[in-house]
Amino acid sequence: MSKKSDKGLHPRNPHNERYDFEALIQSSPDLAPFVRENPYGDLSVDFADPKAVLALNRALLAHFYGVTQWSIPEAYLCPPIPGRADYIHYMADLLARSNGGKIPTGTAVRVLDIGVGANCIYPIIGHRAYGWSFVGAEIEPVSLASASALVEANTALDNIECRLQNNSEHIFKGIIHKEERFDFTLCNPPFHASAEEASAGSQRKVRNLGSKKDKKKMLNFGGQANELWCPGGEIAFIRKMIKESAAYAKQCLWFSTLVSKKENLPAIYKALKQVNPAAVETIEMKQGQKVSRIVAWTFISTKMHSQWRKGSM
Repeated sequence: MSKKSDKGLHPRNPHNERYDFEALIQSSPDLAPFVRENPYGDLSVDFADPKAVLALNRALLAHFYGVTQWSIPEAYLCPPIPGRADYIHYMADLLARSNGGKIPTGTAVRVLDIGVGANCIYPIIGHRAYGWSFVGAEIEPVSLASASALVEANTALDNIECRLQNNSEHIFKGIIHKEERFDFTLCNPPFHASAEEASAGSQRKVRNLGSKKDKKKMLNFGGQANELWCPGGEIAFIRKMIKESAAYAKQCLWFSTLVSKKENLPAIYKALKQVNPAAVETIEMKQGQKVSRIVAWTFISTKMHSQWRKGSM
């Protein structure tokens, strides 16, 4: 029997319960060497150990999503799966509003992931949870090759396409084809404004996890430069995304992005006001003590959302 948890995740998130390590090991035996009792007498892994986190992710993906072949290049971002799943489930709720309260499922629902990464995690969760089709956009060739290889290696991952963004000045341009439509876009933007800021953030993570291991090794837990930082940081990336989204106003029902820093919200709302969306939604997510939020916007009026679902727009 699973033990209850206070993670505060979305009610449909299968990771709301404490990890059942015995079941996870059955799904992925490679996890076993990393599991041991913590000071509270519970089974756990060392979350400051990148190899342990990678093994845990493999087990979670095998156990909950039927993805048995998953890996990432060394030193690339190894994402926390529970939080990534929350984003997917909250967006499913948003789509349900214009579908008679019922979450639309199946490959007719198309999603664009901006910055799919080497791990391909959002398309994996969204496709396996709801059967949605995905396009994963990525500017870094190694990450794109890794995501594409994951799709090819797992028969459970059909209807996921990976596309290279050739121009760092653009987000949607060059990715969204003419006449192509998406039910929503999602993005986990680079949080930091510089390599130095990203490094300091990784060091804080190591201290918070209580790791006494080599700090240079621990920085690999945090990901590659393009995954962690960009000039101007999160706010600059989101502003660019908002501005460019207006050019694709009729091709996407909802645009959305993760916002890690609450203090960035006023500037994001100001940028949104400049492009005059029909509606803006802010969805708060909680995992333990960590709080983040999704900001979503649409240029299509609420009255027309049902027409979108019928394909008559």
